[in-house]
Amino acid sequence: MTCVSPAWNSSALTLALLVAGASISAGQPSTEAGQTDRVAVLPFVNITGNAVDDWIGVGIAETIAAELDRMTTLIVVRANGGLSTGGNGDAVLATARQLDARWVVSGSYQRLDDQLRLTARLREVRTGESLQSTRVDGVIDDLFALQDQLVAEVRAGLAPGRGRMADAQPLAAETRRVPEPPRTEGLAVPAPPVPPAAPAAPAPAVPPVAAPAPGETGATSSEAAGFAAPVALGRIDGPPPPEAPATINRDAAGRATVRAVRLDQPLRIDGVLDEGVYETVPALGDFIQQVPNEGEPSTEPTDAWVFYDNQNIYVSARAWDSAPESEWVANEMKRDSFQLIQNDTFSVALDTFYDRRNGVAFMVNPIGGIYDYQITDEGSPNADWNPIWELQTGRFDGGWTIEMAIPFKSLRFRPGVSQLWGLQFGRRIRHKNEEAYLTPVPISAGPGLFRLSAASTLTGIEVPSGNRIFEVKPYAIGSSATDVNAVPVISNEGDGDFGFDVKYGVTQNLTADFTYNTDFAQVEVDEQQVNLTRFSLFFPEKREFFLEGRGIFDFGRGASLFGGPGGGGRRAGGGGFFGGGDVPTVFFSRRIGLERGQAVPILAGGRLTGKVGDFTIGAVNMQTDDAPSVDAVSTNFTVLRVKRDILRRSRVGGIFTGRSVSTTNPGGSNEVYGLDAAFSFYDNVNFNGYYARSQTPGLEGKDTSYQAAFTYAGDLYRFQVDHLLVGDNFNPEIGFLRRDDFRRTFTQAQYRPRPAGIRAVRQFTFSGSLDYILNGAGQIETRIGQARFNTELENSDQISVDVQGNYELLTVPFDITDDVSIPVGGYDFNDYFVSYSMGPQRRFSGTVSLQRGGFFSGDITAVGYRRGRIEITPQLSVEPGVSVNWIELPEASFTATLATSRVTYTFTPRMFFSGLVQYNSSNSTLGTNLRLRWEFQPGSELFVVYNDQHDTELRGTPMLENRAFIVKATRLFRF
Repeated sequence: MTCVSPAWNSSALTLALLVAGASISAGQPSTEAGQTDRVAVLPFVNITGNAVDDWIGVGIAETIAAELDRMTTLIVVRANGGLSTGGNGDAVLATARQLDARWVVSGSYQRLDDQLRLTARLREVRTGESLQSTRVDGVIDDLFALQDQLVAEVRAGLAPGRGRMADAQPLAAETRRVPEPPRTEGLAVPAPPVPPAAPAAPAPAVPPVAAPAPGETGATSSEAAGFAAPVALGRIDGPPPPEAPATINRDAAGRATVRAVRLDQPLRIDGVLDEGVYETVPALGDFIQQVPNEGEPSTEPTDAWVFYDNQNIYVSARAWDSAPESEWVANEMKRDSFQLIQNDTFSVALDTFYDRRNGVAFMVNPIGGIYDYQITDEGSPNADWNPIWELQTGRFDGGWTIEMAIPFKSLRFRPGVSQLWGLQFGRRIRHKNEEAYLTPVPISAGPGLFRLSAASTLTGIEVPSGNRIFEVKPYAIGSSATDVNAVPVISNEGDGDFGFDVKYGVTQNLTADFTYNTDFAQVEVDEQQVNLTRFSLFFPEKREFFLEGRGIFDFGRGASLFGGPGGGGRRAGGGGFFGGGDVPTVFFSRRIGLERGQAVPILAGGRLTGKVGDFTIGAVNMQTDDAPSVDAVSTNFTVLRVKRDILRRSRVGGIFTGRSVSTTNPGGSNEVYGLDAAFSFYDNVNFNGYYARSQTPGLEGKDTSYQAAFTYAGDLYRFQVDHLLVGDNFNPEIGFLRRDDFRRTFTQAQYRPRPAGIRAVRQFTFSGSLDYILNGAGQIETRIGQARFNTELENSDQISVDVQGNYELLTVPFDITDDVSIPVGGYDFNDYFVSYSMGPQRRFSGTVSLQRGGFFSGDITAVGYRRGRIEITPQLSVEPGVSVNWIELPEASFTATLATSRVTYTFTPRMFFSGLVQYNSSNSTLGTNLRLRWEFQPGSELFVVYNDQHDTELRGTPMLENRAFIVKATRLFRF
């Protein structure tokens, strides 16, 4: 190998390359006696497209050609200026045929800052068969050493008895890494070691293709802005498919098209990558960072594969990690636990309708914890989607491995056998606070797996015909209950029941769900909240039947700096109390089967969800029974939702909700009609809005609501302005309305620099916002001005400080407790807030906060600890939380305390026990919820549940109010 000083002479290199360029242009073959076989050497293609690096490709080709000239049995021919030397694989072969060559050497190079990747490919011209793929990685200062390595591999491929044999088999891609020299500034981060006999590495980058003609593949500037139409079926949003045996083709913009490989027999899912396909099929790799260093290569290599057969799609990966396993973050096994997101993970997202905005995702950590969820409109993740799939993880000397099998019956996709899907791979290296993806994702985009418009295209998939799903899931339940408040008193009263759910694939892309005698006894109880406001609290839906596909029914949602509808929002710790959540929810499924916190029997119901072309469709119809204890009568609920994809990342839609018996006027019904739209341009520019109207007997006039919002959500600068109106008689009775009869204007600006000179800090955020709400009479009802400063550290800890000025107008007394009332009047007050959040990857994590300042006519002091987690073992964790609010008013003083603790023990990713204990001084209750959930086979579950609630108002031993013990079993039959 040639030894080269890092400080090589650029002038000498330029001169050498000029000579080399002249030699290539001359194109004169060697004429030494005895040379019989011709090999063409083409200039290497510049993947990154930076013109200042074009000289590298000419130099690499000449170095290879000069070395091959030394082989006495070869005639080396170079491409002259009149022949194509780039383009796709067909163009390369065509050039080689014009040169009358038997073999052709081509390749590419990619430079990111001082990092350099060289890739070479040796092909047999007559058959197009790839005989060898070689990749070397290093730094630009080691260019000559990298070239020497590449030359040695190519020469070996042409040696007699190997690649030159007429019956030679394709060789697996090989990767070599040249160690990076020590840096002179800062701390050097050593490249991860690669064993000499490393397994198959990612396939070489394929040279970019020429710009497509109108109507062909490739994105235009209009598409990047978001003005292009949605991707049509059969049109690839990216470069052409790779030619076998290659599995990926990238273009200069970083977009990629991936080829799935069909298997003759099912893959053995054991987490051990020992099957022959891993040696013969080139891997996908070259992941690109989103954070912390946008656009740079991932600091840890990842090799991934996509296979399929008649039943499943298979995803496998080898996640290299230079850190010892003791430093990995893998401390959660419970399925769909939010904590798992904070682990070292590997993820795959599939956009099975190839609409570049909706999909499903599968995430796994090194100890086999799984997190699966649906993605709607590049957001709204629904982790309550629990499909059937199989997974195993393993270890190798240098990292961890993943094998997963996803049945086609667990997915929905367009009609037809041949499919185009979107595909994104993601890698979170939590101990480095790093995220990287197969294709580049803007740092401002938030969770990279959500940005499906930036995902690669998956080709080659052929789904089985007749893939429509048919599932029946019956259940049986037995219980024993005690309720001392019932009349007459219930004591250990036994009961039993049964019911079933049916899922039927109307088509490959439309699914109907039916339920009979629905029961939700196994659902975990609501987590209680401290309410120091005049408005109702929002509790999320937890019932499985309403959760799958719930994003389809979201209405009026758009981009927000806070990730929620409408933006804004008061801090959530230690007694925060104003703003946020004011945008009405037109459809809120908790209105079905629940009344005043009590269950109402659901007799039967059905749902239809899916896609038809560019239209997303959702329909729900449910029938409930009488419930005299809460004055509920038999009611029919209907919801219809339609959305149409337009442009590249935008949509328009409509919704209808109907309730046969109005809660406001039981003699009539209640309906709501609405239209909404969301437009997204470029990476960060978003507009959204809606218009809705309700119809309720006796509530005519002022029965509308509308919103218009604009958001620019860049990484450095962010800005949002939002205007919302809710009429006095707007009445969505299958929705959630926090407050009515108001007009709200909200605006916020953020400046978010990433200081390069402060190693401990990843990002600062300076923000200011104004929330301005007028009531129906035109009076200022709420005004909130906030200034906030947040620091995100490199270790993922965060520090936040803010000051807030408040004004509240009370037109009626505010009964903050049963015996404390704040009088009518206008109140102007300020308060201060500080919090420290420990990174969720820590063994001890959570957010501690302190709030101090005014509260109406008095003062508030609040301390809180929320989202706490203590890892005892990867299977056992405790999640404590506490909020104590001391309120001092002229009228009275009181303390509002909420304490919670959840203990979770995970036996396997599909079996866990959890216990939740909650104490709330506001309603003087102490509650316990114990749950054992065991998925004894995919889709079939056993639940054992214990609930109780005690009254703590009287001193001494808490008095039992109610208690229940429940056993429920479900069994899935899939046909």
